[in-house]
Amino acid sequence: MLDLSRIEELLKEGRTDEAMAALDERLAAGPDDRAFYLRGNAYRKKGDWQGAINNYLEAIEINPRSPAANALRIANEILDFYNKDMYNQ
Repeated sequence: MLDLSRIEELLKEGRTDEAMAALDERLAAGPDDRAFYLRGNAYRKKGDWQGAINNYLEAIEINPRSPAANALRIANEILDFYNKDMYNQ
């Protein structure tokens, strides 16, 4: 099982699928706020905002001071700004 710092490196290198597989393996062993936060980042990088938000919420539930709280706030700001109707004219 990869440690979280190595998984974070995979994300920075753009190896999102590998990072997600390692995070899934890690989370199968038990809940971990940092792993949920990193998996949220991986989903965000893949453009899956709902997956990102769900993982950020899991991280915050475990640790309200997790960096996921800030990531969730930013994700919500981005999604609030995005206006789908603008593209359907």
